[in-house]
Amino acid sequence: MDGIKYAVFTDKSIRLLGKNQYTFNVESGSTRTEIKHWVELFFGVKVIAMNSHRLPGKVKRKGLLLGLQKRYRRMIITLQPGYSIPPLRTKRT
Repeated sequence: MDGIKYAVFTDKSIRLLGKNQYTFNVESGSTRTEIKHWVELFFGVKVIAMNSHRLPGKVKRKGLLLGLQKRYRRMIITLQPGYSIPPLRTKRT
């Protein structure tokens, strides 16, 4: 799981769970085929579609210097009907 950083839980990504679509932030240099292979291997599911977009790096300032953090890619992965990824987070008490 070198390329997948973490699962994303936003309002939109939670709505997409009902359509059997899961959202992950991945390394910027990873290819679509690598991500598909890692998801299928790690979670034991079948991927039918993948959408991706690159998110801009955040601007950081330290004194007079201005710089950017590293960019990353967000993948929306659609699974075949009948497959699902178990909850990625457990509720803490």
